[in-house]
Amino acid sequence: MRGSDRRHAGGIDAKLEAKAAGGPTAKEGASATMNMQPTPASIAAAEEKLGDISPKKVKAMKRGMARARAADKAGDFRACRKALAAVQRVLGP
Repeated sequence: MRGSDRRHAGGIDAKLEAKAAGGPTAKEGASATMNMQPTPASIAAAEEKLGDISPKKVKAMKRGMARARAADKAGDFRACRKALAAVQRVLGP
């Protein structure tokens, strides 16, 4: 992704991490003990499982991120930014 698009995607990552830090906790998974870093998708899945983020929102965010990645890969940076903005709206403040 281009610089500005990376910043937007980074903002989404930061919001997910903040939601994860502020919500309930769960038992550490096996992958956490294998030196694997969490991904935005794995954080969202954990938040969904804990009830912090609704399944509908997680699905919408995954679709939006897939659209953003596809648009970026195709060189359509306007569509990429639009998809990232839609994910930001779903995630909220």
